[in-house]
Amino acid sequence: MLSQELFDGLPDLLLLLKRDGSPIAHAGGRGVLELGAVTSTGGFEPSWSEATAALVRRLARKAIANRAPVESRFREREKQYEIRVHPQGPDRAICVIRPSLNDAGGDAVLEQTGELRKLQLDRRGFLRRFKESTSVATLCERPVAVAVLYIEEVVDIAQIIATKVSEEIMTTALARLPVPSGDATNWYLGQLGANLLALVVESADRDAIEAVVLDVCARLREPIAVGDAEFRLTPYAGVSILGVDASSPRVLLDHARAAAAEARRAASRNVFFFSDTMQLKSLERIDIARELREAITTSAIRLRYTGRHDLETGRLTAWVGYVRWEHPLRGEIRPAKFLRVAQTIGLAANLSRSVLAQLPSDFTALGGKGKKDVRISLGALHDHVLHEDFVADLHAFLDDGRLAPERLEIRIAEKLLIARDPGTLRSLQARGVQFVVDEVGRDFSSLSVLARAPLWGLQLDRAWVQALSGDAVARSVCKAGISIATALALTPIATGVDDEAQRSALLDLGCPYGSGDLYDGLTSSDATPVPAQQSA
Repeated sequence: MLSQELFDGLPDLLLLLKRDGSPIAHAGGRGVLELGAVTSTGGFEPSWSEATAALVRRLARKAIANRAPVESRFREREKQYEIRVHPQGPDRAICVIRPSLNDAGGDAVLEQTGELRKLQLDRRGFLRRFKESTSVATLCERPVAVAVLYIEEVVDIAQIIATKVSEEIMTTALARLPVPSGDATNWYLGQLGANLLALVVESADRDAIEAVVLDVCARLREPIAVGDAEFRLTPYAGVSILGVDASSPRVLLDHARAAAAEARRAASRNVFFFSDTMQLKSLERIDIARELREAITTSAIRLRYTGRHDLETGRLTAWVGYVRWEHPLRGEIRPAKFLRVAQTIGLAANLSRSVLAQLPSDFTALGGKGKKDVRISLGALHDHVLHEDFVADLHAFLDDGRLAPERLEIRIAEKLLIARDPGTLRSLQARGVQFVVDEVGRDFSSLSVLARAPLWGLQLDRAWVQALSGDAVARSVCKAGISIATALALTPIATGVDDEAQRSALLDLGCPYGSGDLYDGLTSSDATPVPAQQSA
């Protein structure tokens, strides 16, 4: 059975049907209940024509027999509707009926802008329009390009908080986008998936295409407030041009999606245009995925350490570890490259456990035992933090006794804290483990979660710290983060402190600790400790 929450969240008419098409139960129906009436017993009595009734029966039988959803359209009382039937076991099906957005009839005539907004959220309607426009462009030899925008945070928000919140964020973001005017490059936009947008531009001029895409991306990056949380979206854009990169709508979309994926891997705000070399890079990633399994098994992926220092005195306070992979043939592989592969193939949690197990020997090699009050810090990977065994894994690691709990610091990205009940971390805090919230101000934040979590420190995002000297916005963000930390009795920490000007600015703002190139000469921190099995 469907949950009442799902029923309440849908504006469509939902019917639970028998195999013969007769309804058992209903829900929703705002705006389409003219197709029937609610009986005194709470049931639903359809009042559609015999042609519609025959269509519903036929679709119900087909969906159940094929064990796959089917869809169609019908016209009733001078209005057009879309119908989709999903099988639910051997003798029942769920039927969803909604008014068609492409129907010219209806009681209310929407303004052009409002209609465009609805079409942006109608995925099937957008794909139909996209196929039509590319077909016309091919026949008439008109230029057309498609840009796919990958929205980095939407899937995390749906998994960590709620799907409704991610949908509300996307709706709000789309509502900010301008409707193209007649004197500008003609374009239209639609939603391909929960975190994918497609922008179709009727042009082959790369500069014109890039200008439109960059403008849309800039509007998508503006902060969005939902409840007590503020969200920042990060779009990555890839473009494919009809007749240059592809000759069919499907391949055109596939190539634009590949270019967007490349922009995401590069963490770049630039617009990436499709090229043949991107296909070669996809083959390389397949090889990396295969080699990654062996690298985790043999502990070939190590930690690179940098020192965290007291900004006032220069005293070393912690060794901060970041994963690195020195491949025997490829050389050093950037974390952004292999961590996403690890997440994709489900190995991120195993990788996090592997580097966690290296901490005791690394701490000894770094001389940590001889330095009073110096800790070793590990950034737990995304999938491990969200794993149900995360806390148990840390307890098991501490039970081994090779590293004292008061010497361990765990960094958790701010967005991931929302996924966990803060109480689950208190048992580790009681043993002496310190937790630092990382990447503050990058994606989304919630003050209520930070206030409840058993945290010791709050680490400012590196990008804001490095822009601190000449950017007023960066200074405001750092100041706000430090103020939040102070208000919540947390320790502010900076990363990316590369020069004296940044150090002075942070001290003026009230940040006592930091790491970066400014201190690397004091700690020789770029050297990775020699693994115990190699030093023997």
